[in-house]
Amino acid sequence: MKDSDQSWIEQRLLERFLRYVRIDTTSDRHSKSTPTTAGQLELARVLVEELEQLSVRDVELDEGGFLFAHLESNLKGSAKQPPEIGFIAHLDTSDAAPGKDVDPRVHEKYDGKIIALKEGVVLDPEEFPELRSYSGQKIITSDGRTLLGADDKAGLAEIMTAVEYLVNHPDLPHGEIGIYFTPDEEQGLSMQSFPIKKISAKYCYTFDGGEEGTIEAECFEGYKADLRFIGKSIHTGVARGKLVNAIEMAATFLGLLPGAESPQATDGRYGFYFPLEITGGIEETTLEIYLRDFEEQEVQRRAAALESMARAVEAVFPRGRVEIKIEKQYANLHRFLRDVQEVLQHLEQAIRETGIEPVYKIIRGGTDGARLSELGVPTPNVFTGGHNFHSRQEWAAVPAMIRAVNTAVNLCRLWAEGGRRG
Repeated sequence: MKDSDQSWIEQRLLERFLRYVRIDTTSDRHSKSTPTTAGQLELARVLVEELEQLSVRDVELDEGGFLFAHLESNLKGSAKQPPEIGFIAHLDTSDAAPGKDVDPRVHEKYDGKIIALKEGVVLDPEEFPELRSYSGQKIITSDGRTLLGADDKAGLAEIMTAVEYLVNHPDLPHGEIGIYFTPDEEQGLSMQSFPIKKISAKYCYTFDGGEEGTIEAECFEGYKADLRFIGKSIHTGVARGKLVNAIEMAATFLGLLPGAESPQATDGRYGFYFPLEITGGIEETTLEIYLRDFEEQEVQRRAAALESMARAVEAVFPRGRVEIKIEKQYANLHRFLRDVQEVLQHLEQAIRETGIEPVYKIIRGGTDGARLSELGVPTPNVFTGGHNFHSRQEWAAVPAMIRAVNTAVNLCRLWAEGGRRG
């Protein structure tokens, strides 16, 4: 691309991103509505308007908050069409940090030093050495009161900017392109009700990754355990031999979890137990735990351990009861990508053509792409340039965001060229 193209991409990308992050799309795990928060629909309607202005066809926002659109192939004269590909990002942001009234700060030429934000929030290159890579370049943070929302509004802005670029450059060859935006990814809810029949793409790419140039083609096997501790309530004055405190039962259970297998004690390919939420009182307390590992057998080992711990708690509280329900959330991406190497090869080349070598990393978590791959549409994850997701220390590197747009555009061309050659 020409330098003027890069300047245009940066301008349009920033306009979108700074507009999107100001819309509160924090998902709510306790909400019974679909999507779980109204802000996600507000952002989706903004995206619908933009897509319609670009004359993208088949724009549809369904009642569940899923947004679908389609960029038509410009290879009409070709005898052979490439397979349709799709781009995916999610509308919501995590509830792990405040997401309302985001006030993004653009640091035009980051000086490589400590960034002091509001409420004592600090971004220190000693703690986050990736910052040093962008000394003298443009980065974006929140003002410290909230998260930034790069997860995944960076992905939304990058996909939308790539689509606009393709529309404005009809000479750049591309096949059919699906555009899919999902709600409530952060709560693991999006793919539970995803209308898979509306996807016509054979392969997809989620733009929901982090560090510049990374490809994520392997993620956790994800399971969730819901536990219910059932006690017996009675006045404390006559409690001896009668009271069974469900809060104490849950606390005893938590004390049995191995500290060496927690998120804060593991990295790399080591999995964990993650107690996510505990609520309740004396008669009943509920506990939600995530089980994560890259190997199915290791997750099953942890599931069996939870069952044993539940029985151990019942032994300590013989008049109480522990109910446990374990369900699968998503599978390791690697299972579904290893037999479709073309999907990754095109992605590698798309990144390489932006001027850097791609780097493979594992996801210590999951994406919409994991479940979508399981449903039959292989979907690796692509970098967006965001860092420190789910925190007030979240930041995004603008050069990396621009590179993500270029990667998306390159992918469209490479699939078109490969399809026509094939």
